[in-house]
Amino acid sequence: MTEQAPGTAVPTLVRLGRDVLGDLEAGLRREWLVTNGLGGYASGTALGIPTRAYHGYLVAALNPPVDRTVLVSGLEERVRIDAETFALHAFVRPDGTLEGDGHRRLATLHLEGTLPVWRYQVAAGIELERRVWMEHGASTTYVRYGAIGGPVELVVAPLVTARDHQMVDRPSAEPEIELIDDGVRVRFGNAPWVAIRLEGASFQEGGGWSGPIALREQAARGEGDDTIAYRPGSLFVRLEPDRPVTLVLSAEAQPELDGEAALDRARARQEGLVGQARASDASPFVRQLVLAADQFLVGRRIPRPQGKRERGRTVIAGYHWFNDWGRDTMIALAGLTLTTGRAAEGVAILRSFARFVRDGLLPNNFPDHETEAVGYHTLDASLWYVVALERQRAATADEALVDELLPIVRGILDAHIAGTRYGIGMDPADAMLRGGAEGFQLTWMDAKVEDWVVTPRRGKPVEIQALWVNALRLCAGWLRTRGDAERADRYEDLGERATSSFRARFWRPELGHLADVVDGPAGDELKLRPNQLLALSLPHPLVDGDEARAVVAAVGRSLLTPGGLRSLAPDDPAYRPRFMGDRWFRDAGYHQGTVWSWLIGPYADALVRIGEPERALDALRPFESHLSDGGLGTISENFEPSAPFEPRGCIAQAWGVAEVLRCRRELTGE
Repeated sequence: MTEQAPGTAVPTLVRLGRDVLGDLEAGLRREWLVTNGLGGYASGTALGIPTRAYHGYLVAALNPPVDRTVLVSGLEERVRIDAETFALHAFVRPDGTLEGDGHRRLATLHLEGTLPVWRYQVAAGIELERRVWMEHGASTTYVRYGAIGGPVELVVAPLVTARDHQMVDRPSAEPEIELIDDGVRVRFGNAPWVAIRLEGASFQEGGGWSGPIALREQAARGEGDDTIAYRPGSLFVRLEPDRPVTLVLSAEAQPELDGEAALDRARARQEGLVGQARASDASPFVRQLVLAADQFLVGRRIPRPQGKRERGRTVIAGYHWFNDWGRDTMIALAGLTLTTGRAAEGVAILRSFARFVRDGLLPNNFPDHETEAVGYHTLDASLWYVVALERQRAATADEALVDELLPIVRGILDAHIAGTRYGIGMDPADAMLRGGAEGFQLTWMDAKVEDWVVTPRRGKPVEIQALWVNALRLCAGWLRTRGDAERADRYEDLGERATSSFRARFWRPELGHLADVVDGPAGDELKLRPNQLLALSLPHPLVDGDEARAVVAAVGRSLLTPGGLRSLAPDDPAYRPRFMGDRWFRDAGYHQGTVWSWLIGPYADALVRIGEPERALDALRPFESHLSDGGLGTISENFEPSAPFEPRGCIAQAWGVAEVLRCRRELTGE
């Protein structure tokens, strides 16, 4: 039964009991995530046993939204009742033994919106409740403890470090330690001071470096087996029933210390997000996705002349390891902003990215660190930018924004017509768009391991033609309404030529679907992939009628799963039935069968285009149960291509959440 907090619209849709939490494997594959709107986060497994370098209670974006640094990687938590001590934490040591057994006392875990709440059965008649959240706009995490049934003494020993969130290295500097009221401050080298306070607590120094903690997911990915952190000492406080206390972990110079007020702010913010989305009366599934969408919308400092910077907005592509990507942002933008009542943030993001357009190209991705160069190796991000602008205009009637950004769009199109970097340019013979450069991955199927581009797709990919034609026709329409018939005619004529060329080259009646790439180095590539859906899901379709129905049927028959669409048909010789292992093995299968959640959006749009909205809604329904698996309350990046379709990849992916939310609200009117 779905619940929600009394008197609020915030759902309690995700609730786990001992059937899941009592199963070690099931508990470890479920992970929680809270974020702060800066790119920082706190995250861990449902059981509290860390399995990734990314897990920790305070991961701060030191140059928002990048330079993400683990500052508090864990907490050793114990309660004392009379002469007995009970652990709430658990770590796995490299030899497989457990330090602590708190997961065995864990009775329930539920989410209040996106905020996790655990209930531990400590002793006969005594329970302890713990919840975690972050301050929006600050690198501060709160952990609130409450005793139920009787008083206990709470003992918390923080594990502090200062390492890149993708690494497991020990900090190169030794820690500095300062005692403060109700706690301690710790700093490593040039990293920020981390304040650790527990109201009313006494602090006892001592501990030193913790023993190594095994990280099994990190090891499985070939990215390090274990890590260590520094234990500066322990905090002691008596916990009375109905008098909870809050642990504050902060990299801020003056953090907000009132835990109850901070919790009220977090609850009110979630309530406000649901209200802003006009989703208070929507299904719990929609309300949960509205809150999940918020986790990806973050601030970014945008460079200006004379070295100045201004505040902008961007989208984290996925947690834990992605930053902001041009393609992902433009695909996800409508679902993250327009369907959540945050159109102004969509405008800010479109403006932010416009500042980075170079040679007609939108950035492929922003790097992990502020000092590194922005990457532009993408064939589709700038074309998705045009589609995103049209979605914004259509939803808000913001013609002034089109006026402002139309010169950027024209610059994108003209650069593609003339030819730009990475072999990207219009073929004057057929007006279709081609691209490819040795050693670069340019489409969304962008897996690359060292010098090996797994799916290069050089030539004229099917979805690129759909995006190209849509960009030409959308821009032509905008120009025509503004009285610029000459330029409008030019783009419209190119769109017509490209469409005619597309229909002659891509439709393969003997296969019943579209080719994936034409005019590649080795000829045409006829693999059955989901990319062809964009030829009928975008505003200006390139195929219709029986051909469109055949495309949808072929995709649905071979690629549809409960988690989205496979990236390659199972009968293809290159198909990989599993997506796991080290980087080489994973990336080899990333686009060779692995299921992608975001592709359910184009599939649902295509079904609507051929007049089958009920089938589109049916395709979205499995995601409701998925919210209690993988990343709790959100949608995973990938799924295994074979039953039982376990979640893989990032535990929370922007375009997966965005596309499911967008399509669900469009189909149901919720």
